[in-house]
Amino acid sequence: MVPDGERPAAPGNLDDEHYPGYTMGRAADLLGTTQGFLRSLGEAGLITPQRSAGGHRRYSRHQLRLAARARELVDQGTAVDAACRIVILEDELREARRLNRALQGEAEA
Repeated sequence: MVPDGERPAAPGNLDDEHYPGYTMGRAADLLGTTQGFLRSLGEAGLITPQRSAGGHRRYSRHQLRLAARARELVDQGTAVDAACRIVILEDELREARRLNRALQGEAEA
């Protein structure tokens, strides 16, 4: 899992999935949720939005993907804290599998 806030993206790098290109309002609209829900995900430790120069929360596509998965779980009746933990573990597993495949490819070469 790439910790939020540890990968500062170059300005204007919209192809980078970690570039904080979405305002809180836009992110909430895209997810079909409220800004309060996004704040609750931050409080639960799932996502930590970067801040604009004016202090406004900014979200990346990666963060929106995590938030969308958490929303699916919450919509199915899972508590927000539990949903966030599940999503974090899923993301860590996905990253571990990616690294494992990369290392296996290096060992075979």
